[in-house]
Amino acid sequence: MTSPSGFPPPTPMLVPSFFVKQRITVIVNRYEVLAVNPDGSEGQLLAFAEQKRMKLKEQVDFYADEAKTRRVFSFRARQRLDVHAQHDVLDEQGNPLGMFSKDFGASLVRSTWHLSAPGLEAVGQERRPSIAVLRRVWDFIPYVGDVWVPFVFHFDFVDKATGQTVLVSERQKAIRDRYTVTVPDPRLDFRVAAAMAVALDALQSR
Repeated sequence: MTSPSGFPPPTPMLVPSFFVKQRITVIVNRYEVLAVNPDGSEGQLLAFAEQKRMKLKEQVDFYADEAKTRRVFSFRARQRLDVHAQHDVLDEQGNPLGMFSKDFGASLVRSTWHLSAPGLEAVGQERRPSIAVLRRVWDFIPYVGDVWVPFVFHFDFVDKATGQTVLVSERQKAIRDRYTVTVPDPRLDFRVAAAMAVALDALQSR
């Protein structure tokens, strides 16, 4: 039996909140997905993600540990070097869990993403349109746009049918990219939520 989104219903992996932290290296981008302790501090490593640069088809693999002994899920682009590319989120056996894509037309003014999972169709946008515009103006100013500025921007994803919030990614004020992610909708599998959260950083400039 398939869901309205066209995906077979997987066994859900539910994590109501987690952190995403970026590590920048010369060859690859790496991300830590961390649990949130009851006191709000960083907990155990939930997944370690790696994005190789300069690939014709975007792919990010998530591993159970930093040694990369076991790949537990991934997301992969269906098309090559395409701003409209759809990205499939896959479990460790390669079975589909969901998908997401960037709405390029809407994103010219305010970054917009579409997210699908079993029983769920959602749309996500930058929370503050003023910050979205400021980031674009900054990038187009000669010389100034080359100066890195940590714009603090947040994304809110809502169910297209009900308007209820399903995923929130909030960027923290820090030199290294760091995000707090909350998942109030129990239909959204952790692996899909984590893939979307990492993509909001890894693919944001695409």
